[in-house]
Amino acid sequence: MNHAQLTALGRALRLLGEHGEALNGDTPDGKLHEVKADLRRALELLDESVAGAAPATRCPEHPNGPVDENAHDLCLLCETRRRAARRAEYNGGPVPPLVTETVPSRYGVSADRPQPQQRWLPESWNGREWQLCGTPRRDRREAERYLNAQRRGPRPAMAYRLVHEFTDYEVLRVWGTPVKVDIEPLGNL
Repeated sequence: MNHAQLTALGRALRLLGEHGEALNGDTPDGKLHEVKADLRRALELLDESVAGAAPATRCPEHPNGPVDENAHDLCLLCETRRRAARRAEYNGGPVPPLVTETVPSRYGVSADRPQPQQRWLPESWNGREWQLCGTPRRDRREAERYLNAQRRGPRPAMAYRLVHEFTDYEVLRVWGTPVKVDIEPLGNL
């Protein structure tokens, strides 16, 4: 539902609320026909704004999933999961997994490592070097829109660039100043 539809529907429903407050035992037929027309208009607005099908179940996880009439939420998928859990309880519970002694790796396990990160860095040229000119973005199109807005802004830089960063880790902070040290004695002479 877009903003215009939401606004029009809200207006129509508020108007119906005002009609409801004004109703009493001696309301004339002309006023009732007006209420009927406003009610039809609100229903038409609601029909235009509803995009998807009505949910078949009362399950928030599977609103359009298969229906089980015996389930309290009408969801066959969730009811199948609940039945399997009850069956496991009656049969003595789930089978415990086979535990084996493992030696921990000094490098850790794959679940301990962070997932690869992909970011788009908007940079501008300040006359001497490229500098970050905005927040790194996770979406390329959003970063490109940001740079286009910067180029059309009141004080654009000479040049902009978009840098794709794809790493296995993300550096959060650096303490101190890294210094390049030559490992060869006498400067590799």
